[in-house]
Amino acid sequence: MSGGVDSSVAAARLVAAGHDVVGVTLHLWDYPDDGQVKGRCCAPEDVHDARRVCDALSIPYFAFDRRELFQREVVGPFVDAYLEGETPSPCVRCNRGVKLRELLQLADRLGASHVATGHYARIREHAGRPALFRARDLAKDQSYFLHMLDAATLGRLMFPLGDATKAEIRAEAETLALPGATKGESQELCFVPRGRYDALVSSRAGDRVTKGQLVDQGGRVLAEHDGIHRFTVGQRKNLGVAAGKRLYVVRVDRGGTVELGPREQLLADRAKLAEVALATGQAAPFDCQAVVRYRGTPQPAKLANRLGEFQLEFAEPLHAIVPGQVAVMYDGDRVLGGGTIQRSWLHSSEQEPKVASPPARPEPQP
Repeated sequence: MSGGVDSSVAAARLVAAGHDVVGVTLHLWDYPDDGQVKGRCCAPEDVHDARRVCDALSIPYFAFDRRELFQREVVGPFVDAYLEGETPSPCVRCNRGVKLRELLQLADRLGASHVATGHYARIREHAGRPALFRARDLAKDQSYFLHMLDAATLGRLMFPLGDATKAEIRAEAETLALPGATKGESQELCFVPRGRYDALVSSRAGDRVTKGQLVDQGGRVLAEHDGIHRFTVGQRKNLGVAAGKRLYVVRVDRGGTVELGPREQLLADRAKLAEVALATGQAAPFDCQAVVRYRGTPQPAKLANRLGEFQLEFAEPLHAIVPGQVAVMYDGDRVLGGGTIQRSWLHSSEQEPKVASPPARPEPQP
């Protein structure tokens, strides 16, 4: 629980349904006392807020310190990915390697049969086993971050908000007069206040930061830069280069070279995936609709297994495929699986595979 509206209403709904509910917060991050805007996810203030909600619901409450685990499993890999010229998906790593894993272990210690969260997603039966589906409120759907869950894990999870809209949940919180009813939502990564991920990487990477040059597609040097972590493939603004036409970052090389070019150079229709997790009973090849960023528009695609290498093949080229981000496959609303993008390229091109544009920054999760 974060003390926010979603986890608060999830708990209230379970209490109303007659379940024996215990509130739990994982303390994952501390913010410096420097006046920065704070994120709202698993920080000390959330422990206070969640305790107030549990008191209002008359249920037990526990907080557990998992800051060291969060540093190791999420923050460290986040920094490392940027130093490699990638754009990571830390919320996926957090759900997979920290939140859900730890909560299930704590449930066993507390004698709880299930773990419930405020995620917007649904669990339904498919082919005789639990399967993950998109939420009713597609604008808030978080199945993207949960794509790696297998049937056994889903069988122990509950998502009480999956069939509701955000507006309905906020109205319900106000009707119940829950302490978290008016708590706002963070639009940032919880450990990167103000969205300054480049500053966080700089402060933690030290002399590992790779400086280099901005070049055009012919190799001509356009400018110097002080770190590849400050550039994202697809980026157009704040390049520090004056040109007579729009230029985009089309490649970030771990050696320090940042290549700029026209937008059409960002097109790709193939992507190699790593860390692939498929829904229980699902096997490649299969047709699907795939997204390559949180809240992306599903695109017709096929997941193929080519000599042990998973390859996502799109029917039409996209401008939104980038290493480090996660591609998730769907059949309608049902999640088929997902994986981390390693590289992307245009199938019809004879050039060395290049990456295409990602979000401007890693997408946050409420």
